[in-house]
Amino acid sequence: MSHSTVPRSRAEANTKPAKTPVASGGATGARKRTGKLGLRLRFRRDRVLLLMTLPALLLILVFNYLPILGNIVAFEDYDPYVSDNGIVSMLHSPWVGLENFQRIFQDSAFWDAVQNTFVLFFLQLVLFFPIPILLALLINSVVRPRVRAVAQAVLYLPHFFSWVLVIAVFQQMFGGAGMLAQQLREHGHNGIDLMTDPAIFKLLVTAQSVWKDAGWGIIVFLAALASVSPDLYEAAAMDGAGRWRRMWHVTLPALRPVVALLLVLRVGDALTVGFEQILLQRDAVGPGAAEVLDTFVWWNGVRNQDFGYAAAAGLVKGVVSIGLVLAANKVAHLMGEQGVYKK
Repeated sequence: MSHSTVPRSRAEANTKPAKTPVASGGATGARKRTGKLGLRLRFRRDRVLLLMTLPALLLILVFNYLPILGNIVAFEDYDPYVSDNGIVSMLHSPWVGLENFQRIFQDSAFWDAVQNTFVLFFLQLVLFFPIPILLALLINSVVRPRVRAVAQAVLYLPHFFSWVLVIAVFQQMFGGAGMLAQQLREHGHNGIDLMTDPAIFKLLVTAQSVWKDAGWGIIVFLAALASVSPDLYEAAAMDGAGRWRRMWHVTLPALRPVVALLLVLRVGDALTVGFEQILLQRDAVGPGAAEVLDTFVWWNGVRNQDFGYAAAAGLVKGVVSIGLVLAANKVAHLMGEQGVYKK
C-alpha cells in the first residue's frame, strides 16, 4: 500500500506546477496572449512617451483649439473697445446672427478673392507639385554621392529664406531696375517690370513658391525613393526593362502613397496660398490681381476694423477647407491609398 501511494503522490506533485501558471495567469496572461493591454497598463508602459508629448499637446491646445472659440465673433457686430478684456467684449457685443455671412456672399470683392485663390492653387498644383518629384528622380539617378549631396543642399537652401528675401531677389532680377530690364536697355530695347504686371502676377507667385519650397519636397520624395528595395530594380533589369520602364513600373509606384498623402494635404491647404508672400506684393499689382482670402480677411479685419465680417470670411474658408480635405481623402481611398486617415 505504501509503495502504491508514493508514486501517485509524486505524480500529482509533478503535475501541479504545470497547472499553476495557467491558473495564476488569468486575465493578464490572456491579455499578453492576445496582445491587448488595459488602459492603465498602457499608460504605465508609455508614461515617459506621454510626458514627452505633453508640451506639444499643450501648445496645440492653446494656439490651435482654444482660438476656435473666437469664431463666435462671426455672428456678432464685434466691438473690441467694449472692454479691455477680449472675452468680455465678445460676450457684450451685439448679436447679429447670419448677417455677416449674408454680406460676404453679396460682396463681389469676396468672390474675386475666392477666384484668385483657386486660380493660384491650381497653378501651384500643376506647376509646383510635379517639380520636386522630377528633381528627386534626377538627383536619385546621380551616381556620385558627393554630387548628389551638393545638388540637394543647393536646392534646399532657399527653403530657409524669408519671403521678404525671396521677393527682394526676384525684384533685383525682374523688377523695373532689375537685371533683366537693364540687359534689355543695353541692347536697345525697352525695359520691363514683371513685378508690377497684374497679367503675369499669378505665374510670378508660383515661380517664387517653386524656387523657395521645391527643396523641401525633394527631401520627402528622396526619403521615399530610399525605401525602394534594390532587388526590385535588379529583377526588372533581369526581365529586360530599361531605365524608363524601371522608373515607370518600380519607382513611380513606390512614390504613389507619398504623392497621394501630399496631394491630400495640399488640397486641404488650397485656400491658404501664401499670406505673407501675397501681402508683400499686393500694393504693387493691385487687389484685383493679388487679393486672396487670407489678405481679404486681414484687410477687412485689421485695417478696416470690421472684425465680425472678417471672422465670417475666415470661418467660411475653414469649412470649405475641411470639405476639400475629406473629398481629397476619399479620392485617395478610391485610388487604393491610405491618405491622411484610414477608412
